[in-house]
Amino acid sequence: MFKNVFGSGFVVRTAHVVLTWVITLILFLQDTELRRQEEMGQLVQPVLFVLLVLVSVLLYFAVSLMDPGFILSEDALQFPLGVTEEQQDMIQPSSKSLRRRRCGHCLLQQPMRSKHCQTCQHCVRRYDHHCPWIENCVGEKNHRWFVLYLLVELLVLLWGLHIACTGFNPTTSWRPWLHSNGLLLAVVVVVALLSLVVLLLLGSHLYLISLNTTTWEFMSRHRISYLRHCGC
Repeated sequence: MFKNVFGSGFVVRTAHVVLTWVITLILFLQDTELRRQEEMGQLVQPVLFVLLVLVSVLLYFAVSLMDPGFILSEDALQFPLGVTEEQQDMIQPSSKSLRRRRCGHCLLQQPMRSKHCQTCQHCVRRYDHHCPWIENCVGEKNHRWFVLYLLVELLVLLWGLHIACTGFNPTTSWRPWLHSNGLLLAVVVVVALLSLVVLLLLGSHLYLISLNTTTWEFMSRHRISYLRHCGC
């Protein structure tokens, strides 16, 4: 179910965890709403925030290390011609029997909606895309967890952005302000950019889910035989 923790993605995963907890630590050390509540003994929001950050980190590792649906042998193909009920509406009623494609890299027969990932060096069921941030493919087995991770991560980022904005100290001129708030300003910029990226990713994936299509199918539908007849 899970891949090896160590490998090419070790640096990426380590960077993600370090960045997450460094930003969280800064929010607690600066004069933010979070720190003021902690000092007053009001621990509900600080504890909830830390728990939400922890959940986002655990989801990140789950999605990153989870098998996305690698096709390791032809014995694993359970459906005739690789077609499931979900895929029936993608086939023209007048179409003749479909021939399975054979991957030119791993030489295995590919069911519908699968694709070979050049980075992972495996064919992936219901391939969506290879995500460099999680250093893993997003496919049949981890797509829903990937969307859940994006949702939780967006909540953490937006909450963190709000907390960071409460820590700015007003001053009479911009130089003392920048000296006093420079670290928080850097955090706000980083968190705001990450929030925008995650929001766009989550929105695009929810849109594609509503269309019952994947990122790969949406971007390459003109080259995919079973989607050429679709007028959408």
